[in-house]
Amino acid sequence: MCAMAAGRRGRRVLVLDHADEVGKKILISGGGRCNFTNLECVPERFLSNNQHFCKSALARYTPRDFLALVEKHRIAWHEKTLGQLFCDGSARQIVGMLLAECAAAGVAIRVGRRISEVRRAARFCVQTDDGDVFAESVVLATGGLSIPKMGATRFSHDVARRFGLALAAPRPGLVPFTFGPADLARTQPLSGVSLEVAAHCAKRAFREAMLFTHRGLSGPAVLQISSYWREGEAVTFDLLPDMDPTFLQARKRVRPKATLRTLLGETMPQRVADFWLPPELAAKPAGDVPDAALAALAGMLKAWAVVPAGTEGFAKAEVTVGGIDTAGLSSQTMMARDVPGLFAIGEAVDVTGWLGGYNFQWAWASGWAAGSVA
Repeated sequence: MCAMAAGRRGRRVLVLDHADEVGKKILISGGGRCNFTNLECVPERFLSNNQHFCKSALARYTPRDFLALVEKHRIAWHEKTLGQLFCDGSARQIVGMLLAECAAAGVAIRVGRRISEVRRAARFCVQTDDGDVFAESVVLATGGLSIPKMGATRFSHDVARRFGLALAAPRPGLVPFTFGPADLARTQPLSGVSLEVAAHCAKRAFREAMLFTHRGLSGPAVLQISSYWREGEAVTFDLLPDMDPTFLQARKRVRPKATLRTLLGETMPQRVADFWLPPELAAKPAGDVPDAALAALAGMLKAWAVVPAGTEGFAKAEVTVGGIDTAGLSSQTMMARDVPGLFAIGEAVDVTGWLGGYNFQWAWASGWAAGSVA
């Protein structure tokens, strides 16, 4: 996106990629259909040490702007839940679109290039295994640390640090939780079960699906809240977000002969209901269970608090939280304040979006901002 914007201005642009093909993270996104943006993309849905930094770029290149590009290339798309836009076909269509736009703008792209050093004198010099490249501007667009098997490295962070830019400590975001031995022993029988929950942590809440796994918890609600979670904190899950805390007492009065197992199984997966039901109550008619016991059970289900042992780390994280500190960058241009001509965009920067196309939109918007001036 940055190269395309700069090329359209008549700049001579070279993209260097150490991978053997461009857009690998695009190709795996959205189950291969690329969740390329989100119609509800607002600054409040991004994490950063400076919550205001992303506003300028997001306002100047919007989801509608990217959608117009998609439609220009006649790529069929559809909207799923929560404003998420996907290709009807393959994510390769998005990569092909960007490559076509770069070609039209005269952008040169070289893949399989290793970069050993970036330095600056009168101009920047980028040392590669295919010779030195000199330029007026260098844009760091190599992402963060998430999914190293796809080629993620510390490259952008290391170059930024060598030029005197600070880093906000990187950590995995949009990542599954892991449990310690005790919690894992308890919950492993539920592995593979999914249900809708409301996940709460750090004054944030997300209502989406949660999945029990053989290592802990995953699913959209868990991935979302993980970006806000810090080690040692508890995460609280409302396993019955549609139910009032007194729902069991109310159902008891209407159907006193129904077993508690039956009543609870009507509101959540039976395996989950059985897991939380005290054995001595499961087969009892609801009318025989005291209201206090019903209230205690409902309270536990609506506020299950767990302290994750950790996360599955950068190997399974969809994004990196943290990165190049925005204090050293211009929010208008993405250029380093103290290093004229050096830019940083996308996931390399301390701006991280929610799950659902937000991080792609930040890539497009920040790339456009830098490409418009570099």
